[in-house]
Amino acid sequence: MTDISLYIHIPFCARRCAYCSFTSFTGRNRQIPEYIEALAREISLTRRPQRSVATIYFGGGTPSLIQPEDIQRLIAEVNRHYCITEGAEITLEANPGTVNPGYLRNIRLAGVNRLSLGAQSLDDRDLGSLGRTHSQSDIYMAIADARGAGFDNISLDFIYGLSRSRPDGWELMLGRIAELSVEHLSLYGLTVEEGTPLAAAVRSGEAAVPDPDAAAAEYEQATEMLKVAGYQQYEISNWARPGRESRHNLVYWRRGEYLGLGVGAHSLLDNQRLSNTADLDDYLAALSHGWMPCVTEDTINTETALAEAVILGLRLNRGVSADDIASWYNIDLFHRFETEINELIGLGLMDISDGRLRLTSRGRLLGNEVFLRFLP
Repeated sequence: MTDISLYIHIPFCARRCAYCSFTSFTGRNRQIPEYIEALAREISLTRRPQRSVATIYFGGGTPSLIQPEDIQRLIAEVNRHYCITEGAEITLEANPGTVNPGYLRNIRLAGVNRLSLGAQSLDDRDLGSLGRTHSQSDIYMAIADARGAGFDNISLDFIYGLSRSRPDGWELMLGRIAELSVEHLSLYGLTVEEGTPLAAAVRSGEAAVPDPDAAAAEYEQATEMLKVAGYQQYEISNWARPGRESRHNLVYWRRGEYLGLGVGAHSLLDNQRLSNTADLDDYLAALSHGWMPCVTEDTINTETALAEAVILGLRLNRGVSADDIASWYNIDLFHRFETEINELIGLGLMDISDGRLRLTSRGRLLGNEVFLRFLP
């Protein structure tokens, strides 16, 4: 029985954050019960009883807007139509302002064993400019309540590259982040995505374009300080205590198979990329008739699969193994990309050791420039 990972998208939000480009909807919480029914039908329609589920990830949107009994029901539906492995990692994303001790106890009893809190900043001014609905005190309270509910695997998301009111603001915040002593941290640079409130604010002059040099400096500072605090960086944007890496996200970076459920969700199965409709009404209508909500289906050729394996593998600090590439694609990695590799090594963006191709610290800062070289 081979493993598969499930991503379950919960698209509802109380308010849309300024920077968010994910599939999400505000003012439609009344449709949550209908959406849970649709998800249950989709789980049934995609059933693969011969596949074991090693990780489940409830992402959003704001998954913590749905009730613990709905989470319990969806996990039970997965176990009914698949086979959840013993010790499976089950993650729920949550907005710190939407949880309380009772809610956290109940989702823990429902089977959630990893909590990912969208903190984004420990500065209330940052949170206000980002359009977040929680405060820094909500973050501290949510962590304490989660510990009280029995969570021993907590992840926090933060955004760097924000305008700072004082030059040492990020350094001070990193010290406070380390003091929280959670098991996992994800740090993402602020980007301006088309169609977001932030993009509109930048165009109108109400918001400044993020400074890439300042963001790079903050990223390097985070890398140094988090290492001293006992965190191991294992991916470009992710740090963890030893053994607390996100097992679900590692499936993506190792190009494992995953099934996306819910509106706008994506899958990689049987060498095909699938995507569901991003229209909530169309998604609900399709499943009410017992139809699959998938709108695109692309078969991946060998060149694309190779490029994906190299690019995704390079995101990991351990890099890409030439032996793995040879085993999967019958290709000599160093010969196939000899020109690109020599150029990137010469630029100080990449190195080779123990048969692995890795990004240097500078290469992680310029990852997209590196990845472009490997596209077919």
